[in-house]
Amino acid sequence: MAGVWARRLRAAMWHRALLLALAGFGFQGLYFHIGETEKRCFIEEIPDETMVIGNYRTQLWDKQTETFLPSTPGLGMHVEVKDPDGKVVLSRQYGSEGRFTFTSHTPGDHQICLHSNSTRMTIFAGGKLRVHLDIQVGEHTNNYPEIAAKDKLTELQLRARQLLDQVEQIQKEQNYQRYREERFRMTSESTNQRVLWWSIAQTVILILTGIWQMRHLKSFFEAKKLV
Repeated sequence: MAGVWARRLRAAMWHRALLLALAGFGFQGLYFHIGETEKRCFIEEIPDETMVIGNYRTQLWDKQTETFLPSTPGLGMHVEVKDPDGKVVLSRQYGSEGRFTFTSHTPGDHQICLHSNSTRMTIFAGGKLRVHLDIQVGEHTNNYPEIAAKDKLTELQLRARQLLDQVEQIQKEQNYQRYREERFRMTSESTNQRVLWWSIAQTVILILTGIWQMRHLKSFFEAKKLV
């Protein structure tokens, strides 16, 4: 048991280090290309009551210079977020560069989809768009320098605030893992119960089939006067 928790802790530390490394690159951490009518979706595993902030900016492919240039102000992005139950959490039109924010109320996989309003832009017809995206979850959404300046916190107080936020996020992650384990246990029990009933049904069918075959053979032999 201790080995399992040690592996989980090492995995969590590695994941946090990877997130910090990507955060250092800003928008360069993740970008993707979309076409005129293409929609791109991402799945983010989020605990309940957790804030999520997404920052993005777009670049339009220029055929003359054959490079990506900053998009025109008229070109925008539509962002749609759905919770694990398929309920729309956020659906809004934004500009060529912006930020979207939402808070999860159901733990699980949230679908984040983005697509452009290319049908309204003749300049983008048949073109290609590059979208730089940065998604921050939990305590990563807090702007601690701004919080320190607003609340006039010392370096020690700010560090304590960061630790408290991290502990709160870890508790949410633990609650979410318990929720997942409970759902997995319920699914396993339901599957085992179905397998058991299916085995019983197969046994009953075999017994009934054997009885019917014996009665049929008996009536056949009686009809042929062999018994």
